[in-house]
Amino acid sequence: MKQKAKEWLKRYLPAEILSIIATLVCAWLANALTHNGVTTAFAGTLGGNVAYFGYILVSDIFISANKCKATAQQYGWKNFLLNIKALALEFGVAEVFDSLLIRPALMYYLPIWTGDLSLGIIMAKLLADVTFYIPAIISYELAKKHIAK
Repeated sequence: MKQKAKEWLKRYLPAEILSIIATLVCAWLANALTHNGVTTAFAGTLGGNVAYFGYILVSDIFISANKCKATAQQYGWKNFLLNIKALALEFGVAEVFDSLLIRPALMYYLPIWTGDLSLGIIMAKLLADVTFYIPAIISYELAKKHIAK
């Protein structure tokens, strides 16, 4: 289990660091421009998602490109589409509930409940991550087994 945890941290932690920064920046900007809690919540969610999934996708592309290079193949559209498909399999189920319901709701209510935008956004992100990672990690492990076959 310790090896799995190291693998998950290596895969997800850099994306999480970028995501929390983007989440805060986008939430702050949206709040400063609109003073609307719903807009702030969705902006924080979207900004965090772009940073998170952008990092994961670029990382996966580099891994795939290096595998292609090692076997004297060229990375192309087919490989890119496989990377997108793997991303959808890994995160699809978790992401639907997370981005459309759980995360925006928490990012709306927690700043109100805490009385502090930054604290509420960070707490919301961390709480939403719990419900996000359980299905995401299960999907990741199942996808790895499927790909290995």
